[in-house]
Amino acid sequence: MDKKLTKKAVRAGVVTSATTLMLLMSSPAFAVARDDGDDPGSGLSVIETLGLFVAAPIVLFAVIAGLVMVTDKSRKEQQSG
Repeated sequence: MDKKLTKKAVRAGVVTSATTLMLLMSSPAFAVARDDGDDPGSGLSVIETLGLFVAAPIVLFAVIAGLVMVTDKSRKEQQSG
């Protein structure tokens, strides 16, 4: 049993280190030269960043969850009636 556990631990370590290496190698820190046609816009403010990456996903989740609950309630009312 220890041999199977050891194999799994080694496999997990190899996968983790390989993934970390790939992420480090593809990081934008190595992109020193700009590409032709590269035209970055102005940066986002803190409020815009929070709205885009925090508030928008929460609102989207709430809308989807609400739609699921509404459709589920209507189905239960039809079955009980």
